[in-house]
Amino acid sequence: MIDGHRVAVVIPAFNVAARIGRVVETVPAWVDRVFVVDDGSSDGTARVAQRVAREGLAVCAHEFNRGVGAAIATGYRCAIADGADIAAVMAGDGQMDPADLAALVHPITTGRAHYAKGNRLRHRAVLRVMPPVRLAGNVALSALTRAATGLWHVGDSQCGYTAIQRDALCALDLDALWPRYGYPNDLLSALTVRGFRVCDVTVRPVYDGAPSGVRWRDALVTIPKILARAALASQRSRLSARER
Repeated sequence: MIDGHRVAVVIPAFNVAARIGRVVETVPAWVDRVFVVDDGSSDGTARVAQRVAREGLAVCAHEFNRGVGAAIATGYRCAIADGADIAAVMAGDGQMDPADLAALVHPITTGRAHYAKGNRLRHRAVLRVMPPVRLAGNVALSALTRAATGLWHVGDSQCGYTAIQRDALCALDLDALWPRYGYPNDLLSALTVRGFRVCDVTVRPVYDGAPSGVRWRDALVTIPKILARAALASQRSRLSARER
């Protein structure tokens, strides 16, 4: 527990057998439960995770690859069923610093926010660490997401390092959220139209030279579609509020 709150960490994992063991081992000891969700890996990711001697660890697997968003949703359901007060998300490839988790959870334990989102772009090392193409893409997509959702204070929409409060999580329709790349943008929209508070937390950008799994079609077609839907949902929410 941390500050009297039961915390679960959800780790979506796809073909990261070489890294998943280390990721699980470095989850802070104060985390109550760790849910690794193997999203249809073909390299034995689930088997490697199961061998880690970590109290509170549970491993589940999708029969086929459904997407990172779907894997996170599965982990969220596990966290809800287990009674977690807060569910955080850490990537299975090790590109999130576990030392940042306490800071990410803090706005929720103090009641400042329902959803805390990591912001790598605000970290002093971002220009040195983040590849230029990824940096440019993240900056552009984050700007579009702010315009679509009205969350003008959210600086890094594509960062998957997050934490969410139980009530906000239970209010979401997890089945309706986008299951693949673009999931963070869709989730931000869903939280916004429901009136939940979102905050930014600076986190360290971590890159080890691994190629990005993001396709250009995702960035140029999928994300704009999701953001168009988000903008429409935001407009409807504002109109509904005025009518009340």
